[in-house]
Amino acid sequence: MKSQAYNPYLPSYEYIPDGEPHVFGDRVYLFGSHDRFGGKKFCMNDYVSYSATVDDLSDWRYEGVIFKKTQDPSNTDGKLALWAPDVAQGPDGRFYLYYCLADDRKIGVAVCDQPAGQYEFLGYVQDEEGGILGQRNGDMMPFDPAVLVDDDNRVYLYCGNGPLPGMEKRMRDRNGRCMELAQDMQTLRSEPGPSIPSLNTPDPGSFAGHEFFEASSIRKFDGRYYFVYSSVLLHELCFAVSDQPLAGFEYGGTLISNGDIGLEGDVPVSFRSKANPAVKNYIGNNHGSVVKIRSSYYVFHHRHTNRRMFSRQGCAEPIEMLPDGNFKQSEMTSCGLNGGPLAGQGFYEARIACQLMSARGAVFSAHPMIQNRKHPAFTQDGPDREDNPGQYITNLRHGAIAGFKFFDIAGAKSLSVTVRGTCRGKMLVRNTPGGNELAAIDVSPSKTWSVYSAPFMTEDGTQPLYFEYQGRGAADFFGFELA
Repeated sequence: MKSQAYNPYLPSYEYIPDGEPHVFGDRVYLFGSHDRFGGKKFCMNDYVSYSATVDDLSDWRYEGVIFKKTQDPSNTDGKLALWAPDVAQGPDGRFYLYYCLADDRKIGVAVCDQPAGQYEFLGYVQDEEGGILGQRNGDMMPFDPAVLVDDDNRVYLYCGNGPLPGMEKRMRDRNGRCMELAQDMQTLRSEPGPSIPSLNTPDPGSFAGHEFFEASSIRKFDGRYYFVYSSVLLHELCFAVSDQPLAGFEYGGTLISNGDIGLEGDVPVSFRSKANPAVKNYIGNNHGSVVKIRSSYYVFHHRHTNRRMFSRQGCAEPIEMLPDGNFKQSEMTSCGLNGGPLAGQGFYEARIACQLMSARGAVFSAHPMIQNRKHPAFTQDGPDREDNPGQYITNLRHGAIAGFKFFDIAGAKSLSVTVRGTCRGKMLVRNTPGGNELAAIDVSPSKTWSVYSAPFMTEDGTQPLYFEYQGRGAADFFGFELA
């Protein structure tokens, strides 16, 4: 690889959640929603795409804007945001983009001759009589479209959403749906049927506790169909497996949690939970999928930043497929697509922390508690896009922890941190939470970024690093260097 790969895997100024990775030819293309830093609602920017060669997942190329929200004929004023999309290559070799506008009851289709070129509006998913899916009597809200073109060129569409706990009565008409499309990639060949159980399902069976909420995504591996979705817990991406594309799905398990919840056993943490030590990062909704690149599998998902739901960033991890065809839950790391631990020498930005929490743990990213400034957060100075000076962690207060996984420590003897703020205390560094101190770095108040150093003592080998601030005031944390 040209360089090391980190999480988030795109530039620090880029906020692309709901990631749908697809391999076309010798490149993997990333499609998703497009949040705005400091945005006041979801998906405020136009669709863009990035791609990387299948042999170098550190080198993501910006492909530019592929579809503008004003290109939809019903949204020429651009007032409606573009929600989570998907892309599939049709039987005719062209590429089809499926999307929905915010709270708009239809699924749009755009087409392009290249995976990440300029897509042109084609129409809406509709029946043979021209009735638009979502606007006919009895139709459910079409939401988060996902499309699979099968080996025999039959085309399947998945969409919909279900209620969260306590919303069953208000959303009694919401469920996940699946259907077949004609070869034109637009016309219904079959009417929508249920995909997997939601909280509106009387007997959810194996899905109990992990019922469908939203974020439909579909993949096929080794002749089996994998339905990826966000459960009613929000923070987790789950999967279901079937031998058929439109029926027979059974719950498979959790792929990943954006709070690293469930790795040590099932923990019933929801969006209503208070700060909890079991929550290792600030949680929120999740959306992504699994892709096979060469012979390895990866799960793509997103994290939350800036103390809100509306500035999300894409992350990715390798994921293990077990001999029975199920996946083992992946943990969040800083090294994601790197193919192994990061080098144990050099400078690293604090923004690649895979765990971030207050002394009491982390909480839902839109919880009122997070607004009281007792919690740290990923943020940046400056506006959205490139003209900002870089992302960092703000507001590390006494007992707050930023965790980084993993490093191949080899001979490092000193550790320095770059911080600013009202902090007066120490940055304690460990390789296990609450474990022995590897370094104790004194920090002092400063209005500008300042570097502080201390000896670093640990055995060589692969290990995480946890930075815990202890003292008065609050620290902004830009990065650290191993030397």
